[in-house]
Amino acid sequence: MEWVRGEAVGHGSFGTVNLAIPRKQSTRFPPLMAVKSCGSSHSAFLVNEKSVLQQLSGCPQIIRCFGGDYSFENGEKRFNLLLEYASGGNLAEKVKNSGYRRLPESDVRRYTRSVLKGLQYIHENGFVHCDVKLQNILLCNSDQNDVAKIADFGLAKKAGEKREKVGFELRGTPLYMAPETVSAGEMEPAADVWSLGCLVAEMAGSPAWRCTAESDICRLLMRIGVGDEIPEIPGNMSAEGKDFLRRCFLKDPTKRWTAEMLLNHPFVVDQADDHDLTVPLDDTCEPSTSRSPRGPFDCFSDLESPCSITSLPSSEYSWETDTWSSGELSSSTATAERLRRLATEERPDWSVSESWVTVR
Repeated sequence: MEWVRGEAVGHGSFGTVNLAIPRKQSTRFPPLMAVKSCGSSHSAFLVNEKSVLQQLSGCPQIIRCFGGDYSFENGEKRFNLLLEYASGGNLAEKVKNSGYRRLPESDVRRYTRSVLKGLQYIHENGFVHCDVKLQNILLCNSDQNDVAKIADFGLAKKAGEKREKVGFELRGTPLYMAPETVSAGEMEPAADVWSLGCLVAEMAGSPAWRCTAESDICRLLMRIGVGDEIPEIPGNMSAEGKDFLRRCFLKDPTKRWTAEMLLNHPFVVDQADDHDLTVPLDDTCEPSTSRSPRGPFDCFSDLESPCSITSLPSSEYSWETDTWSSGELSSSTATAERLRRLATEERPDWSVSESWVTVR
């Protein structure tokens, strides 16, 4: 495909990023793309990113790749990776530009669900992203809202991949690294979940680790990899949000919740992005139009129906004590959830009476 390089729009981890415009209109390519470029001698990460993205095509929560090529510019051979253009920037910019350097929890929940769906797809296909952070979550504008998509797969690897190396390698950004990565160089799907927790905490206004640019990076890595300390959980989050982060910040990666498990957590279970607005939260649930209550107390009946709140894997949440216990969600929690879903700010129009029924 022939394309024209446009203005610079930023820098990726492994190259500069420009706008790219196809020379000829085509249904295969959008009218505007982003191109990530670097010198061919340093193109290993971009080539890896291209390979991984081509194997992960088809997921709406992962940035699309349109291929790559080489070009000669100013006497230099360059590798170019053509990607979906995210006009909304990234989550780091959105948090920074928000008035309080944190996002409303409704946005945090929605973006978290999108990232989780992307991570689930990545892990199901046998890959680990290795660098989940705010800067690598891009926002693509749509008719209804901005959609969060995972980008920057330069460090991605096959799950379980073992390489010949001396000692162990560290992949990713220190502030987002999981304990097992720091202590043993282990980068498996559980490490992405830990990084997701750091990302969620930062969206809520509290970086996982209090650390400045001048801080000793070795001291930070010691805090992460040694001992029982876990990242700070923002105090302004809801009880659901705090529990979600506790599931991400389990030091033992074998006990840490997976992306698939976290998608059933109450913190994100009711959050629909632009790609699943028409899909029920539970495949067994009937369409919402057939679930309207027939009377003021209908919401209290049939609590065991498939449409009650999705239960967490072997856990029950107690609002009074902010704790979880074994078993499914209690009926009182389900009742409260059903009532919340029925709530509306709309006011009745009492002037419309054609369909009223006289009751004597």
